[in-house]
Amino acid sequence: MTLRLTNTAKTYPDGTKALLSTELSVAKGEIVSLLGPSGCGKTTLLRIIAGLEKPDASSEIWFDDDNVTTLPVERRQVGMVFQSYALFPNMSVRANIGYGLKMQRLSKPEIDARVTEVLEMCQLQPFAGRAITALSGGQRQRVALARAIAPRPRLLLLDEPLSALDASLRETLRDELAILLRKFDITAIFVTHDQDEAMAIADRVAVMSHGRVVQSGTPEDLYRNPTSAFVAGFVGNAMTLRGRVKGSTLHLDGGVLPLPKDGTGQTVFVRAEDVRIVEDGPLRGKVETVTFLGTHYRIGLSGITAEGLASIHSGQTAPKVGTTVHVAVEPAALMLLPEEAGAA
Repeated sequence: MTLRLTNTAKTYPDGTKALLSTELSVAKGEIVSLLGPSGCGKTTLLRIIAGLEKPDASSEIWFDDDNVTTLPVERRQVGMVFQSYALFPNMSVRANIGYGLKMQRLSKPEIDARVTEVLEMCQLQPFAGRAITALSGGQRQRVALARAIAPRPRLLLLDEPLSALDASLRETLRDELAILLRKFDITAIFVTHDQDEAMAIADRVAVMSHGRVVQSGTPEDLYRNPTSAFVAGFVGNAMTLRGRVKGSTLHLDGGVLPLPKDGTGQTVFVRAEDVRIVEDGPLRGKVETVTFLGTHYRIGLSGITAEGLASIHSGQTAPKVGTTVHVAVEPAALMLLPEEAGAA
């Protein structure tokens, strides 16, 4: 199904505006991530879509051609995966997956067939008879997804589905989750504050700040073409080049950089991979830190900006801490952006 939100907002009785007027469309089969820091409104928006939160009077929520704004949660045919998974510990994996189908009053043969199908798709057949308490965190995550998918919902909503897992397992399962969601071919929205997770799983990312969507697009588009300082810093961790902008040049402690255009009134950003350590370049910086990260070294520099970073391949020789290096940045890699996030 398609999803369309029109003028959707949420104001609490004390006047707190948890969600400002929001417009958002999701295509059939599209996976969209709501990405942003804590308190930005992403979970509130997800709960409004689910029917767990009542929006302001002017809001409209459409599933295909059906206006579901006032429809209760139990009639929206929405599948949900929570951060805690909310599985029943006293039931087996098979019983957990079939629970929603029993609530739909399907026949036992139909329930058995549907559960078997989902067990196979999620590669859970060997664990069908196990208790939830006997499963690993990754296996529980798959059971939660299978239970949400089994009733064949119109829309799947996921609230921080991987946040309860440790870092290494989370990285493995985000790829597995992306594969499973596309295998089910279901329209899905998931909330996360982890940019790597959003970019790995979603077809499109809606970045939120202070109760509104400030920019949405494909992961590549957001990374390469941010429209504000907030998006540049949140998606890919672009760093600020703190210097004096004079027309089309940027004056730093370590030298002068040409800008791709007049930068008056804007802030200059660059990503670490676009800062190169060279034998002779226009900038000079002192190496403050060298961090080995497997595929590359992250080099902390002073003289360019207080948060200056460069990234070099691990096959290269890393400079020593305390040495002064020459640095080059291609003007085309510089991003000139307003400080404030604009509405998407």
